[in-house]
Amino acid sequence: MNVDAILLARWIVPVEPDGTVLERHALVLDGGRIKDLLPQAEALERYQAASVEHFDEHVLIPGLVNAHTHAAMTLMRGIADDLPLMTWLNDYIWPLEAQWAGEAFVADGTDLAMAEMLRGGVTCFSDMYFFPEIAARRVLHSGMRAAIGLILIDFPTAWAQNPDEYFAKNLALYDEIRHAPLLQTAFAPHAPYSVSDGPLQRVRTLAGEIERPIHMHVHETQDEIRQGMQSHGMRPLQRLEQLDLIGPQFIAVHMTQLTDGEIERYAASGAHVVHCPESNLKLASGFCPVDKLLKAGVNVALGTDGAASNNDLDMFGEMRTAALLGKAVAGDASALPAHTVLRMATLNGAKALGLDGEIGSLQIGKAADVAAVRLDALETRPLFDPVSHLVYAAGRHQVSDVWVAGRRLLRRRELTSLDLDDILARADHWQAKLSSHSHHTGQP
Repeated sequence: MNVDAILLARWIVPVEPDGTVLERHALVLDGGRIKDLLPQAEALERYQAASVEHFDEHVLIPGLVNAHTHAAMTLMRGIADDLPLMTWLNDYIWPLEAQWAGEAFVADGTDLAMAEMLRGGVTCFSDMYFFPEIAARRVLHSGMRAAIGLILIDFPTAWAQNPDEYFAKNLALYDEIRHAPLLQTAFAPHAPYSVSDGPLQRVRTLAGEIERPIHMHVHETQDEIRQGMQSHGMRPLQRLEQLDLIGPQFIAVHMTQLTDGEIERYAASGAHVVHCPESNLKLASGFCPVDKLLKAGVNVALGTDGAASNNDLDMFGEMRTAALLGKAVAGDASALPAHTVLRMATLNGAKALGLDGEIGSLQIGKAADVAAVRLDALETRPLFDPVSHLVYAAGRHQVSDVWVAGRRLLRRRELTSLDLDDILARADHWQAKLSSHSHHTGQP
């Protein structure tokens, strides 16, 4: 049988079934999908491929899913460090965005973010930012996969002046890209403190009508809880429950402030959590009780947040931090083992986005979203368990090749669909612009 490609690998970690590591197996790709997964000798007997490649020192894994980021904010990497969340937002980020956020900023920042993510094995990301139509076009150009956030916030921005305008633009974008095979949309109300009840009720209604996820920052800080109690007489999560937003379509990002009762109710709702450990640590936001959530049955995915608060889009870093932090928070060294954390960075992210039937594991019939990670470096030797090394020892610089829907977007560390020199030149352009309006520390 003729197929497009056969990838012969030292190890393949399909993520499903859980805990599986296949040695000397082959991944067969055809028509953008996974045609077969079988021992190498059988693959070479059964299939004739236009391309047969050997990954003798590599592990093949599903492409990583960055379940929460603000891609364009990569242009603000390091511009306002070492500040608490609300100071960071109110005094630095939002004023900068008011001045600079526009179509060119979003296009250039999204390209920079995608280049970084592809080189780190990320094949799909969930974005939340202004000018989402520009981000969507850049994603289509790159060949990546993304969930584009239909952003909503109460106050005027460069993109929209009021909730009616936000909804009109968001629904127009939904209609524009609803049939794009590598794109989907999710309603993205910013946070409970920045979106009022009326618009949230409209989101709930629309999300039900067109069957879209709702992606929102929730319980990120103790300050958010205090604000919720002062403004509404209840914790933000309770308010969202009363507004009937919490259900299988709901994706709460951060969730560092949770009671046991909230965890129990949240688990019963079927809603998802995206854990962003490094951003939460950097902003001193708190600790997401990931082990408790997982044990309660909550689907927990991983995200980087934006590079303005992380300061990178490194999902290998997030996996390691999530595993280590999860053990410390649980007081249990067996919490968040390596296979669980890899699943959080792949299949759990896909499930949160409603894409687990398409991506997140290397299963026959699924889209060929794959990353090859080279493990023969000094820093990953000796090697007893490739999954352990993926989480605890390897770095994103060891990602050699990446495919999205069977299209190779990274070949031996070289981007194939994005012009790296052009992206760097545009990043330098924005550095000069933003620096000219910054104080002596490099902060605005």
